[in-house]
Parts: sequence; C-alpha cells; structure tokens
Amino acid sequence: MDAAAAARRWVEAWQAAWPAADPDALQGVYADDALFLSHPFRAEQAPAAYVAWAFADQAAAECRFGEPVVDADRAAVDWWAVVTARDGSVQTLAGTSLLRFDRNGKVIEQRDAWAAHDGRVELPRWAR
Repeated sequence: MDAAAAARRWVEAWQAAWPAADPDALQGVYADDALFLSHPFRAEQAPAAYVAWAFADQAAAECRFGEPVVDADRAAVDWWAVVTARDGSVQTLAGTSLLRFDRNGKVIEQRDAWAAHDGRVELPRWAR
C-alpha cells in the first residue's frame, strides 16, 4: 500500500465532495468499519453519517488542502474551508486530519482537530 497515493486520493475526494456537498464523492475512500472522530469532543460517527450531517446545512463551501505528510500507513493533512450556511452565515474552518490506511489504501482511522471562526478569514500559510 502506498500511503502517499492513498492520502492524495483522500484529498481529491474531499476537494470534490465538500464544495458540492456530495457525500457520494467520498465513497470508496473509507473502509466500512472506519473509526471517524470529526472533533476531539464529539462522539465517534460513521464517515457517511458525519458527512450527511455536515453537508445538510451547507449552501456553499470553498476548501483547500495541504500536501500530505506521510509516514508508514499514516498521513496528516492540513485543510482550510469557508462554509456558507443556508441562513447566509459564514464560517472559516482550519484543521488537520490524521489518517491511517489499511492495506488497500482505505481510511480506517480519521481523527480531526480544527478551529472555527465566524466570517471569512484568509489563512495564506495554512493548508498550502
């Protein structure tokens, strides 16, 4: 398994899914029994359940991802996004996803740490 290639597939899937609010764009990226922790203080969810919830209130989104940092079967990827909710409110998110892959290159563990700020905040040195 090539973890760098698996991490790039994860990035490409999220780059397609997030702006389009399309959970189907993430199919095939996660193992069926993947551990998914979207925030340190949230309960574990299935990736599909989290994505359906997260995209439900999204009217628009813009995102970018940094180059994955890879070691053995793991990768860390920084990301930045500006999300507009259906009520018109805007929030900037910046975080890092810690990923672990199985022998087929699917994510079996994802742990995210991130912060949010109201409004649009440019972070030119984050996720580049």
